[in-house]
Amino acid sequence: MVYQAWIGREARAKDRLDEGLATRWLATFDLPRPHPAIMPQGIHFALCTPEAPTAALGEDGHPARDDSPDSFLPPFPMPRRMWASSKIAFYAPITIGAAVERTSRVASVSEKEGGSGRLAFVDVEHVTHANGSVAVIETQTLVYREAAAPDAPLSPPPPGESRFSPQGWDAHRAITPDTRLLFRYSALTFNTHRIHYDAPYAGEVERYRGLVVHGPLTASLLLQLAASELGENRLRTFQFRGLSPAIAGEPLHLVMRKGGAGYELAAFADDGRQVTAASASV
Repeated sequence: MVYQAWIGREARAKDRLDEGLATRWLATFDLPRPHPAIMPQGIHFALCTPEAPTAALGEDGHPARDDSPDSFLPPFPMPRRMWASSKIAFYAPITIGAAVERTSRVASVSEKEGGSGRLAFVDVEHVTHANGSVAVIETQTLVYREAAAPDAPLSPPPPGESRFSPQGWDAHRAITPDTRLLFRYSALTFNTHRIHYDAPYAGEVERYRGLVVHGPLTASLLLQLAASELGENRLRTFQFRGLSPAIAGEPLHLVMRKGGAGYELAAFADDGRQVTAASASV
């Protein structure tokens, strides 16, 4: 099948950042209500979320894909889907009550052979308008991988004896994302990927060592670290890349430091294994 035919396909969605969603987002992260009513950067992850009917979901909880004209993403035979990275440009803050529209477009499709087998990549550009003006443009990279062998080693490896040191970083925050936080974030983003809430599926089918912390959840926490250091809605750009799974119930170290052209951010497991690499500019 020629997956290049999916390049240029578009999907549109409308939403509203109402009081209820704003309150639930702030409560999830223990954040105070902002005054004026301008929401923190990262709230776009919870807007214009997927609305596929339950009957249209695949085994992993994501919307099933096929070769019909209505299928936004290509029907790669590789079943394991992951959010690999995002490049985000912030143009304007999003206020509580804003009318939101998002246009999503498949920007590129590629396949290659990796060390773990066949891989497929899709870049999706999301343009989010709030009250008629561009607020956020994000290019999200999805990766699809082959099914894990039933006896494959669990990922990531068990924690080692080393300990993460924040030395050399300007800011450090430690948090332990637990199952309650994962559940709330899944609900906020209407994310039904089973690796975030179904422990038997995560371990037996996808061969993770535990429930997996969402990539954009870690990104949201890094955005909040940046806001605590620089002030709310100060970032002009932010990009992040997943390097290794973060596991629920295990400490996560969020760090940030000034770099030559902006700021470097990262997330590390307790033993020093790097989970996420990120950078930002103001």
